[in-house]
Amino acid sequence: MKILVPVKRVIDYNVKPRVKADGSGVDLANVKMSMNPFDEIAVEEAIRIKEAGNAEEIVAVSIGPAKAQETLRTALAMGADRAILVETDDEVEPLAVAKILKAIAEEEEPGLVMLGKQAIDDDSNQTGQMLAALMGRPQGTFANTVEVAGDSVTVKREVDGGLETVKLTLPAIVTTDLRLNEPRYASLPNIMKAKKKPLDTKSPADYGVDTAPRLKTTNVSEPPVRQAGEKVEDVDALVAKIKAMGIV
Repeated sequence: MKILVPVKRVIDYNVKPRVKADGSGVDLANVKMSMNPFDEIAVEEAIRIKEAGNAEEIVAVSIGPAKAQETLRTALAMGADRAILVETDDEVEPLAVAKILKAIAEEEEPGLVMLGKQAIDDDSNQTGQMLAALMGRPQGTFANTVEVAGDSVTVKREVDGGLETVKLTLPAIVTTDLRLNEPRYASLPNIMKAKKKPLDTKSPADYGVDTAPRLKTTNVSEPPVRQAGEKVEDVDALVAKIKAMGIV
């Protein structure tokens, strides 16, 4: 079985995003970028499936600027076998991403497409579901546990009431949640080996996908500063304060 793992280049989760002075978007100049954490979990899970003998090849895919090669090299250093970069400087929306991934999946014919449930830059949580709909494949989203056996995969999903278990017939789409695993660090020898692993560069036009945006961002602003709390002497004072605020 082949596993396709889409990965996205985003602002590193340890960095506080800055809004541009004109409010047109987030400032990416001189900002540390890295692999989307949910996608990193997907790469790790794909590697574990391969190490268990349930997959033969892992293909990492990224859609973004030329610098996204760095993100793909990270996936290769972790254990992916080869990579595909669909190079574009446009901001590609989830539907266009799903269409490109559909075209790649039709070429590669993976038994499993495993991707993060969402990217931490836009928090859309749409690509996996859209891809499953476009391809007509079963989906297991918000995966907490993934077990491949024969021609099926069992996924424990994180839902509001706890965990839900679904069994999907392969080929299938799985999106990963935070508690699925702890991604490994790439060793120095593997980082060096990753430089020699194949990385193909394509464009959205190669897959016949129009990446023109359907949405327009009108304004981006910082969230309001949280006001300091106020201490009260006892419960009675707390109740009186809440009533005075009109909450009850």
